Amino acid sequence: MKFFLLSDNVDTVTGMRLAGIEGVVVHKAEETEKALLEAMDNKDIAVILMTEKLIDLIEDKVNELKLTRSSPIISEIPDRHATVDVTASISRYVQEAIGIKL
Repeated sequence: MKFFLLSDNVDTVTGMRLAGIEGVVVHKAEETEKALLEAMDNKDIAVILMTEKLIDLIEDKVNELKLTRSSPIISEIPDRHATVDVTASISRYVQEAIGIKL
């Protein structure tokens, strides 16, 4: 099982490739949704990482997929244009995952 990245910028994809994670760069809602659905249908992918800008772009579709499909996991990651504090994001992820507020 592997990770896959959907990003809105080349820098994030390049950095993730250095860590062994493949991905694609998309910008528009239609191409983002198409790439997400293709990744969702790939049985080798266990976790789909998406930059926060792309999550915001197709938030309704992402939420629908999270509610209706058990795998792969879709996880939001901050990128170089992040508007949120990374520490706050991690705390929120922990709270959502296990119900403990840090």
